[in-house]
Amino acid sequence: MFLNFLLQASNPIADTLANAAANPEMNVSVTESVSYLDFLLKGGIMIIPIILLLFFCIYVIIERYLSIKKATKQDANLISDVKMQLQSGKLDNAIMMCSRENTASGNIMKSGISIIGRPISEIESVMERTANVEIAEMEKGLGHLGLISGIAPILGFIGTISGVIKIFHTISNTGNLNIQTISGGLYEKMISSGAGLVVGVVAYSAYHLFNMMIDSFSLKVQKQTLEIINVIQQP
Repeated sequence: MFLNFLLQASNPIADTLANAAANPEMNVSVTESVSYLDFLLKGGIMIIPIILLLFFCIYVIIERYLSIKKATKQDANLISDVKMQLQSGKLDNAIMMCSRENTASGNIMKSGISIIGRPISEIESVMERTANVEIAEMEKGLGHLGLISGIAPILGFIGTISGVIKIFHTISNTGNLNIQTISGGLYEKMISSGAGLVVGVVAYSAYHLFNMMIDSFSLKVQKQTLEIINVIQQP
């Protein structure tokens, strides 16, 4: 009985293999080759402003990164060399060292050293105002990233909602409720939401990363300002 069961169970498998050998077309799955751009453009009209926002976001990220990286660049020996020149009473050499670096920290130290002889409170105030100006220059353009991080997902959501409305409007007019039509239309309209979220995440991440870089620089500048003030106050 067990042998008969095995023979009966093997017959359907043998038939399937025979049919597959006789019809090789059954084993070939035809896949439609679609480029990423064509696939993306299926998201509807809202995908165009989302793509434009992506390009603008990339431009702002590259421009701000290079600018902030250049402004926050610091020579590890600059603060010690400036302090040495100040302790020796060579103010001109100290100012020249700060100007040579052409960085935000150099400009901040230069603004305080150039008015040595005035009250300490005035020197601190000038250095603080200069630091605020330098930080404001670094933050210029970051508002664009914050705006993109909020707008891009909303545009994608609007594109999806408008596409869904069109799908159900067509169904109500034709009365043809086809799951293939609904699923095909929905996946195309969801592309805009996905693209908007991706652009929003990129802009949001870059915005906060740049703010972290600026905050780190601000802390270093405060420490350097305190060291310069302490040197100036020494007899």
